Amino acid sequence: MKHIESLRRRHLLVLGAVSAAAASLPRGAWSQPRFAANPFTMGVASGSPTSDSLVLWTRLHGKGAAWNGLAQGPVAVRWELAHDEQFARMVQSGQVSATPELAHCVHAEVSGLEPDRWYFYRFMAGDALSPVGRTRTFPKPDALVDRLRLAYASCQKWEDGYFTAWRHMREENLDAVLFLGDYIYEYPGTSSKLRTPAGGWVLDLDDYRARYALYKGDADLQAMHAACPWLVTWDDHEVQNDYAGVQAGNSGFADPSSAANFLARRAVAYQAWYEHMPVHSSVLMQGLAGLMRGAEMRIYQRVEYGRLASLYLLDGRQYKDPQLCNKGEALGSSRVNPASCAAWKDPQRSLLGHQQERWLHQEFANPRSRAVQWNVLGQPTLLGQRNFKSGAGQILWNDGWDGYPAARSRLTDALRASLAANPVVLGGDVHENWVGHVKADYADPGSASIGVEFCGTSISSRTGGAAKAAEILAANPHFVFADAQRKGYGVVEFTPNHLSTTLRVVDDVMRQDTRIETLARFTVQAGRPVVERG
Repeated sequence: MKHIESLRRRHLLVLGAVSAAAASLPRGAWSQPRFAANPFTMGVASGSPTSDSLVLWTRLHGKGAAWNGLAQGPVAVRWELAHDEQFARMVQSGQVSATPELAHCVHAEVSGLEPDRWYFYRFMAGDALSPVGRTRTFPKPDALVDRLRLAYASCQKWEDGYFTAWRHMREENLDAVLFLGDYIYEYPGTSSKLRTPAGGWVLDLDDYRARYALYKGDADLQAMHAACPWLVTWDDHEVQNDYAGVQAGNSGFADPSSAANFLARRAVAYQAWYEHMPVHSSVLMQGLAGLMRGAEMRIYQRVEYGRLASLYLLDGRQYKDPQLCNKGEALGSSRVNPASCAAWKDPQRSLLGHQQERWLHQEFANPRSRAVQWNVLGQPTLLGQRNFKSGAGQILWNDGWDGYPAARSRLTDALRASLAANPVVLGGDVHENWVGHVKADYADPGSASIGVEFCGTSISSRTGGAAKAAEILAANPHFVFADAQRKGYGVVEFTPNHLSTTLRVVDDVMRQDTRIETLARFTVQAGRPVVERG
């Protein structure tokens, strides 16, 4: 109970800090501190775009005695939004308070903007000026739109490789980035021969903040954040490898005898994620009371891009039932023979949680899902069944959708029943590229295809099973392509008549000067859920 009481007291302080930071400061509150060094070392970012609003993000950060004096209290930060990069044609400006309770992060929520419009933004604190970011609003929900071009990416492990893929992504002329989880990793990284994150295991709030500061200091990642708005969700490593809902995972001193210890760790990890992502302050404010009970900090949502696409951003970790049938009842994940796991098909088990499931199925049932051209699900992992065993029988991974077959059937049944137009599933987590068809029933190879799936590789994180990718692909014919070697991202371009997906990969993730190339291209015609190569 000591951990929970401490957590409760801290969250009361944080709640006050969120409320203060979200409010505009009166002119008299504007201070002019002098910084010994640039406090905008983590760059700028934008996200949560709608047709008339955006969230602008930065965090003040520094070292040394001069910064420590400033860091004891709130710092006033001014933001500006303009039509041009020189800020000669101003649109809006305002002031917010960056508080120590929230690591001096800034979430400026800007509304009343024009739809389908690009803008430039920057921040000022005292005599310091941030880099300039570029962002955009989305079209109105009823607007006819010719194109949406977005990248999907996930899994950037510091010690496994450089983040050079982000540098190349800047050349893709994107409308938005869809980040699907594992923004940081909680490991000590001592086995890396490339680069090692400082600080050992990430366990408490200071640890999580320091790890985000390390990642946010990467120049290529910063530049991509500044290039366009991001839509973000999380997976497991933002907290702990393979955690599931309120159950701990299997790394970083998991203590199965003390649920309170894990809930305290999860709560501070969620706070640190909020502090470093361009999301609304309501995400954290709504979650503070719920974190005391183990849920929730709601991040799932639906975002409209005119009449061209509805984007569903899903949370695949916070509400997840624990994985089944690990050997020796170990925490975390493993490969399992479902025939020897009695509870494998338990209809009550859920990956998204029943409340999020109901919300998603209601969204599918909304006439809007049939009126738009594409329904795009952005979620952290691979949806399609992936059998690791050739020939008779099955070996499946219990941490992904394969470990929750009843929940996956509910999802595909809801898509079919709603007649939602042109479902497209985007995923990450597995550090490999998988492209295929969403089946009505994965137990029946002849069942109808009801959508398509593009599960992306990692920005840098390693893959374990590259040698067997071709063999596994052959055992799962609903997939048409797999690659377990190359790292990078995917780019999807949606038009009213078709989509095209390009898999972009770097030559060598261990080199900062690595080149980018196209691994494969695919097209899907509207009204025909078939993936075609080229």
